[in-house]
Amino acid sequence: MQKQIQQRLQTLEQENNINIFFGCESGSRAWGIPSQDSDFDVRFFYSHRTEWYLSIDNKREVIECPIEGLLDINGWDIRKALRLLRKSNPVLLEWLHSPIVYQEKPTLVEPIRKLAPLYFSPSACHYHYLHLAKKTVRKHLQNELINLKKIFYVLRPILACRWIEAELDIVPMSFETLLEPVKEVTIKTAIRALLERKKQSDESDFETASPVIMDFITDELARLSSLSYPKKKIAHSDTLDQLFRQILSKTSNVG
Repeated sequence: MQKQIQQRLQTLEQENNINIFFGCESGSRAWGIPSQDSDFDVRFFYSHRTEWYLSIDNKREVIECPIEGLLDINGWDIRKALRLLRKSNPVLLEWLHSPIVYQEKPTLVEPIRKLAPLYFSPSACHYHYLHLAKKTVRKHLQNELINLKKIFYVLRPILACRWIEAELDIVPMSFETLLEPVKEVTIKTAIRALLERKKQSDESDFETASPVIMDFITDELARLSSLSYPKKKIAHSDTLDQLFRQILSKTSNVG
């Protein structure tokens, strides 16, 4: 599958006349908790030739491909990616630190990773993860039978909020890493047992909600909603402008 993904990225480069310099896994496979039939959620960064950016018209800055079997693939233009980095976008930060990388040009990606801590905002990321957890609870966790996948779509952002609360910096993708700081033995044991069942299940499997886990979710969402963080002074945009120009100078004549 990795070879198929790499070939698909090469095809996208040729079809769109772009340079893809980073491609990674972003979903449950990168979290370390895939089901038997989990998709491959591939995300990538790309750049156009310099003249593409020299236009008075706004242009589309994303490439979204139709889902093909288990392959779900889309990407962001580097200008969009750097704007989102400036906003401390949690999704972008996760991609940069994905443990599964399909394609990478280190000389282009490492400077972005090194800048990420300068733009990391605990407040913005906490709000993102908390909102995500609450939204998933409202939509998917209101019945007695609950989709296993959706439970983890709530647990992971809750653990991400706890990670931020503990001042552990940028949230890692690994679910196991997020679970490590949890000191409550009962809930940790319950989550690990649920995790093992998920790994042996299919994406569409449902089960009765665990009272222990549901109580944990309810209590944590209430507690985390009361937290607030001081606004962090974000590094100036000039740094990202400079990086943007450097990336274009290295990629504009490639692809």
